[in-house]
Amino acid sequence: MMILGIEDPMIWGVYVGIILSTLLCIVYGVLNWNKGD
Repeated sequence: MMILGIEDPMIWGVYVGIILSTLLCIVYGVLNWNKGD
């Protein structure tokens, strides 16, 4: 199976991991934006 020209499922796993960690960082940043000291 080939998606967007990438055949290796491990590469897709890495891309999904990067996207999920980015979203997690964004959510964390938004939730803790103005917490103060």
